[in-house]
Amino acid sequence: MNNRLSWFILLMLAAGFVFLYGPILVLIFYSFNGNKLMTLWGGFSTRWYPELLSDAQVLTAAKNSFIVAAVSATFATVLGTMAGYVLARYRKFSGRVAFSGMVTAPLVMPEVITGLSLLLLFKQFDSWFGWPRSMGFTTVILAHITFCMSYVTVVMQSRFSSFDVSLEEAALDLGARPFKTFMVVTLPIVAPAVVSGWLLAFTISLDDLVITLFTNGPGSGTLPQLIFSKVRRGVDPTINALATIIIAVVATGVITSHVLMTRADRRRQRDIQLALQSNK
Repeated sequence: MNNRLSWFILLMLAAGFVFLYGPILVLIFYSFNGNKLMTLWGGFSTRWYPELLSDAQVLTAAKNSFIVAAVSATFATVLGTMAGYVLARYRKFSGRVAFSGMVTAPLVMPEVITGLSLLLLFKQFDSWFGWPRSMGFTTVILAHITFCMSYVTVVMQSRFSSFDVSLEEAALDLGARPFKTFMVVTLPIVAPAVVSGWLLAFTISLDDLVITLFTNGPGSGTLPQLIFSKVRRGVDPTINALATIIIAVVATGVITSHVLMTRADRRRQRDIQLALQSNK
């Protein structure tokens, strides 16, 4: 059997990588353009990075985005873990179909519809209860929790469905309470899925634009909104610098995670080999 890749597969692979990463490389390249015009190369320069880091509007929007994303991801992870546990462990209960449908609806609902629905809901709450008086951080965070929770629920439901229930049963047989069993046995085992759900929710919340446009107010502008408003007035080189910094941060996180996982896997393999040698 010939395991060599054909030239056609290699060509399609290269074309796919160019299509995916070519625009990113162009963006990084032009972030070092000394000319303000994107279509004209003015020589290598890093002038846009100091200008970006001294822009109070960009720094405020970035701070708002990270606060909203962190708070939304935390609450969405807690609620999504609870919802995923219920859907995975309790196959039959009254209203399960409706509950499952409501939890997963934001996954398939267009963001424009979700944002408009939440805007009308907040306005109706204001007329009924006098809250919220105005749009701001609270409404944006509640909106982000609403759709981020759906992604966490899918991740956690899949993890709980593959969980070995006999571990929990053993803890219960030894006298542990259900809550303690969950905290001591279940939660540590599913912790990687919880972290994955939180990171997924954090990324989606940080990236959201459409729903945020419907639910935010003065003083609660986020980074995607700022980038969108700047791009509408024309491509600003500082946006390229900002995008390059974000790409560098993400790439650093991915590489660091890969290195740590590789080291942990090697350490685990080494411990297994030492254990086997000691048994001999």
